Amino acid sequence: MKSNLDTQENYKCNKCKDRTFILVDNEAVPCECRALREAESILRNSGISEEFSKKTFENFNYSINNLAISIYTVAKLYAKNFKDIECDKYNSVIFMGRSGCGKTHLSLAIANYFMQNGIGVVYMNYREDMTAIKQNILDPVVYNKYLNRYKNARVLLIDDLFKGNITPSDINIIFEIINYRYFNNKPIIVSTEKYKSDLLKIDEAIGSRILEMCDKFNIQVRGNGLNYRING
Repeated sequence: MKSNLDTQENYKCNKCKDRTFILVDNEAVPCECRALREAESILRNSGISEEFSKKTFENFNYSINNLAISIYTVAKLYAKNFKDIECDKYNSVIFMGRSGCGKTHLSLAIANYFMQNGIGVVYMNYREDMTAIKQNILDPVVYNKYLNRYKNARVLLIDDLFKGNITPSDINIIFEIINYRYFNNKPIIVSTEKYKSDLLKIDEAIGSRILEMCDKFNIQVRGNGLNYRING
């Protein structure tokens, strides 16, 4: 004879039994876990899920030099204070500068920390996802589905913003996403090889909004003193 434990199913969410909907007055409404499940699905389908799961604060090598410590400190402070500042105007973080300094690692470490604490994150690989968006620009349904995902995510992580050639379409798409998030106080995590002056030069409206959102949490990596991929 089977015990209750033998027949009990294990669910990520016992409230909705992983259906992501619950009945309230005979009406199906989204469960509080739905956003998190959707974020996990997006991350799994993004092609970075394995990397995502490995990028943590614990395995970032901040002992390389003082600059690595500074980058790590900004990321950790942001993650720890996020719940207190999420609804504020300055609720975002940006890592700027040279390739190989750990910007992506720490961006993903923040996202991983958030996910572990029930905060949904949507990952945007700038070069790959921008290509996919532009390929569907003539299909309003698919195009708006992409944009709404990035505009409405609780937290949006943009990795390698403005890497490669930048077209007017790229600027228009990023402006639509950033502008919406800016006016709705929706946080962003950004990694980019550009500096503050570069962002403003590419597009002042985009650059000024991002820098304002990240006014309290930002760092620029300059010089040749740190190459995380080599030394990390």
